[in-house]
Amino acid sequence: MLIYRPMNVAPTFHKTRIAPTPSGFLHLGNVLSFAVTAALAWKTQAGLLLRIDDLDRDRVQREYVQDIFDTLHFLDIPWEEGPADYTTYETVYSQLHRMDLYREALRQLEEAGQVFACTCSRAQVAAMSPDGAYPGTCRHKNIPLDTPGVSWRLHTSATKELNVKTLPGEVVRATLPLLMQEFVVRKKDGDPAYQLTSVLDDQYFGVDLVVRGADLWGSTLAQLYLSTLLPGNTFQQCTFFHHPLLLETADQKLSKSAGATSVQFLRREGKQPADIYAMIAGMLGIDTGVYDFHSLATALDGLPGWEGL
Repeated sequence: MLIYRPMNVAPTFHKTRIAPTPSGFLHLGNVLSFAVTAALAWKTQAGLLLRIDDLDRDRVQREYVQDIFDTLHFLDIPWEEGPADYTTYETVYSQLHRMDLYREALRQLEEAGQVFACTCSRAQVAAMSPDGAYPGTCRHKNIPLDTPGVSWRLHTSATKELNVKTLPGEVVRATLPLLMQEFVVRKKDGDPAYQLTSVLDDQYFGVDLVVRGADLWGSTLAQLYLSTLLPGNTFQQCTFFHHPLLLETADQKLSKSAGATSVQFLRREGKQPADIYAMIAGMLGIDTGVYDFHSLATALDGLPGWEGL
């Protein structure tokens, strides 16, 4: 991995986004990411988009969608674009309204010979490859792409170099990690997979600054790789900021199943916005002076892992 460091010039961007998945109640880790994104939007003069990633329909529940709006309002995190409430989310902004966009991209990948059909389940991949990497089981089977119940995987190269533009202005050169080789772009039910929809949505809405947790570095590389294969796609021109995570234990990130850290639970316990921001700061080793997303970002600026904020 190579890093190139240009001159230090304060950047400005057109738009960044908050992109939660309504598969559970939001927790403190989500709030950290939201707050950092809002602070960077303010600092770089970028508009802030709310995008709700809701294609996993088996896990989406109305109360989880509403929790997104409730949490953002409660914590005074503003956004300029995207749904204002459940009704506009459902009727205008749901990913279901962009299915034609996703299907066209899948068609382009199919016509270019960039995908292959795979019958393997997650359990089968895990049994064959304990490290989680896809072992290439179906790569050369030539299974027809229109076979019912198959996923589509992308043909990838382990040596293709990708350029990742990052804050505070570095360009990182990296290759696709082993765990992301031949990743899925269409699921077995025929729906587009996350890596594809995220790339297309960011281009569709004009996003040029992507803020996400450090655990999504592999997804960033997968999405950049995919962007190079889609005609006219500009996602590879985005700049990225990967922030450290809040940890439940020394090696386990917070999850939506961690009820005691859900914002909804904390609100029921009488916590105010300043209390929640202070809790996050405390988990990051910051003692005092944090009460909103601006003060949190100011306190984090310059700490190890937060350079560029």
